[in-house]
Amino acid sequence: MDAKLVKELRAKSGAGMMDCKKALVETDGNIEDAMILLREKGLAATNKKAGRVAAEGIVESYIHMGGKIGVLVEINCETDFVAKNEGFKNFVKDVAMHIAAANPSYVTKEEVPMEEIEKEKEILRAQALNEGKPEKIVDKMVEGRVTKYLKDICLMEQPFVKNPDLTIEDLVKEQIMTIGENVKIRRFARFQMGEGLEKKEENFAEEVAKQLNA
Repeated sequence: MDAKLVKELRAKSGAGMMDCKKALVETDGNIEDAMILLREKGLAATNKKAGRVAAEGIVESYIHMGGKIGVLVEINCETDFVAKNEGFKNFVKDVAMHIAAANPSYVTKEEVPMEEIEKEKEILRAQALNEGKPEKIVDKMVEGRVTKYLKDICLMEQPFVKNPDLTIEDLVKEQIMTIGENVKIRRFARFQMGEGLEKKEENFAEEVAKQLNA
């Protein structure tokens, strides 16, 4: 199925990528018919639900590699009833596990400070020029690389580690469609053992020499 058609249907409907693909396959690539099909299945209403207030939810933890990496994530929904639902809890655990594996820096692109983006642009521009790229195409290249950079560091843009065909944004939309409530990943914190610390490098030969001269 043409990726452009899938992208267009996804933008129009707000439905998940896989649902858009299935709808287009079932309608022989006809976007209007696919849109009707998604509506009939109740899969095209996520945009409306996404505007509702999500003030309930849970904070989930995930520990990986025997305590070497730890994650806390807060994900909100609209009701306490959904927050206690096993399906929603499993979704939150999946997101926490993804954060441990993929190490995002922000939840969304909108959270990335403009100063950081501009600094990255400067670095990428210098790299492109050092690679001998013509100056007239450098700016276009930089924009493309910045887009990739944001996908790498923003949670909602990242491919889900358990199914790379879906982004975390797709996963959230699927959860919205499943539970019928707005779902929002509010914040997270990721801790890695020893991160930011200078590890002491031991020189065993020097240590032995000290002991012999003692």
